[in-house]
Amino acid sequence: MDLPPGTTGFCAVLLAGGRAARLDGADKASVEYHGRTLLEHAIEALMDASEVVVVGDPVPTTRPVTFTRENPRYGGPVAALLTGRDALVRTPRTLGVLAVDMPLVTPWTFRRLHEAAVGHDGAFLTDAAGNRQLAGVLDAVRLDEIRPDHEAQHGMSLRRLLADLDLVLVAPEHEEGRDVDTWEDLRDL
Repeated sequence: MDLPPGTTGFCAVLLAGGRAARLDGADKASVEYHGRTLLEHAIEALMDASEVVVVGDPVPTTRPVTFTRENPRYGGPVAALLTGRDALVRTPRTLGVLAVDMPLVTPWTFRRLHEAAVGHDGAFLTDAAGNRQLAGVLDAVRLDEIRPDHEAQHGMSLRRLLADLDLVLVAPEHEEGRDVDTWEDLRDL
């Protein structure tokens, strides 16, 4: 299917600017897992995206990405997602969202999410217990249709933002649905 001029198939927003309170305030993006930062793992998981925006502080990366910050800082995942959406140069048909603390997510994960999202507003990965994780794809037009005003974004939960969308939940393969919220989580990976 041909896309309108200026539109691309898949772009992504990588959420990397949280407080990481349960990691003693450490910069999650810079935490290392198997010799690479969590940020590098996340960027690799989004290799199929034609453009990646990282919502977090700029750091050197091995692939070109755009860095931005939500204003005010620490506004939560909705503010970060929409700030990242606004920083995209291209207009995507689907928008990926990934938290930086999910180092076991891969490009294959996003391919499966795209397949599951066909005919729906999006798809999100779950953890082993079936809880929705911050790894998913959304129809960009549908996201724009439900977008709250700037003031309402800050502190809003992603669950509340996406409540009226038709989302498919995708069970994890192996351990890909695990995230790193604590030092124990990192150790147990």
